[in-house]
Amino acid sequence: MLLTALILLPLLGAIPLLIVRDNNAREIKVWAIMISVLTFLISLPLYFNYDPDGELFQFVELYRWFSLQGLRARFSLGVDGISALLIVLTTFIMPIALLGSWNYIKDRQKEFYLCMLVLETAMIGVFAAQDLFLFFVFFEASLIPMYLLIGIWGGDNCIYATTKFVLYTVFGSLLMFVAILFVYHKCGAAHFGIAHLTEQLAQLREAGMLSRAEEFWCFWAFALAFAIKLPLWPLHTWLPDAHVEAPTPGSVVLAAVLLKMGGYGFLRLVVPFFPMASEAYAPLLMVLCIVGIIYGSLMAFTQKDMKKLIAYSSVAHLGTCMLGIFSFTAVGVQGGAYQMLNHGISTGALFLLVGMLYERTHTRMIDYYGGIAKIVPVFTVCFVLVTLSSIGLPLTNGFVGEFTCLMGAFQRNPWFGVFGGLGVVLGAVYMLYLVKRVFFGKVIRQSNEHLADIGGREMALILPLLAMIFVMGIAPNPFFRRMQPAVEEYLRLSKAHKPAPVAPAPRTVAARPAPAAPVPVPQDATELPDVGNEP
Repeated sequence: MLLTALILLPLLGAIPLLIVRDNNAREIKVWAIMISVLTFLISLPLYFNYDPDGELFQFVELYRWFSLQGLRARFSLGVDGISALLIVLTTFIMPIALLGSWNYIKDRQKEFYLCMLVLETAMIGVFAAQDLFLFFVFFEASLIPMYLLIGIWGGDNCIYATTKFVLYTVFGSLLMFVAILFVYHKCGAAHFGIAHLTEQLAQLREAGMLSRAEEFWCFWAFALAFAIKLPLWPLHTWLPDAHVEAPTPGSVVLAAVLLKMGGYGFLRLVVPFFPMASEAYAPLLMVLCIVGIIYGSLMAFTQKDMKKLIAYSSVAHLGTCMLGIFSFTAVGVQGGAYQMLNHGISTGALFLLVGMLYERTHTRMIDYYGGIAKIVPVFTVCFVLVTLSSIGLPLTNGFVGEFTCLMGAFQRNPWFGVFGGLGVVLGAVYMLYLVKRVFFGKVIRQSNEHLADIGGREMALILPLLAMIFVMGIAPNPFFRRMQPAVEEYLRLSKAHKPAPVAPAPRTVAARPAPAAPVPVPQDATELPDVGNEP
């Protein structure tokens, strides 16, 4: 019942917001934050009680949902090591995002917090679903509250940004939905269970009943949906607009959790369902990742808006993440999964800090700032620490994730590792240049001389993120240990299409023995051959 409670609690917590009055702003905020904190506390057993030596999927729940003309969908839930950590990341980020909106959201607060809680339900459902139809329902349900968050509480160009976001995502989702129906029909499956469909597809492949063309078309239908969600270059163009126009809490959740649905979809569905096509197109996808790393880094360097810079940095960082996942090596896949968690912590913290600056000055333009380290020293220290995590400084979480991703890419092909490593260098360039322009040098504007340093509520927001940056950078083994069974299963399924090596047939005619080579006569006792250990 744990996963069901996690899914339903935010949704049930949103219901009272439908009837409360708008003028009770403080009570609405406190209620929403209490529900999100309670959800986080309930999710902690997913980390502490998950047994890496036990079954792959734990906390399993199964309920009947509906059956219509042979179409059976089930409310099937369960987590492996990767999805358990992603759920904990979701519940960890949500209270921080809600508390960060305390002074930011001033209009229609009841509707805002309702959307955030519904969004949390959808995100947890995506990572917990073990039924393909249920997964698709939660995957699409996350669009509605995010569409409203950007469209209602976004910036001046919010309608364009949110429409672009939805059109991109819905296009990919429609392709995936058609592929889901095809897979269900092709397998003649009794239900939409993900593990069941994976096994059925493997049997069809072995029997020659799933053609190469069918697998490849279905692969691209799924892959495009998740590549858009991630987003993978060149399907990334919706992301900078969405981040710039979204309110700060929306940007935090979008960067920290929503984008991870794309990477999780590749790990959970695309490669296990279609291993032959995945192996065939892995080099192409890795090249797209490298292009995204370099392109995103160069675009980030040219930006004048801090939010847009961080948005393009996400394109680069997630390219590195997927580079490890597509390497099909143990260290690369584990690093890619770990980097998804790292990106959620570090980039979520960056968006949060930029939002704090915006609350003080009502601008995100880099040229507006300069020299404010002398005015807000504590804030500067926090920003620099998160920046060091983003560029992968040793002892921070970013270093562990990027190092393992690039190592996996290097094992696949050294050139992939070399070009992927450019992202680390370029990331240091544009992030440190951002820090220099905003915080150091002379104070450009006199109005900035009266900026308030980071306050108690804001410190309560950033300290948990800073703590996780160093915990995950110094002691990554507990996280790797929980992910290892899921990574091993991913690698096993990715190689499911490869035939086992066939032993050579025994020879029926005995071969004539070759003449013995002459033994050289030793010149002295030291050259005598040691034959004492010969069989």
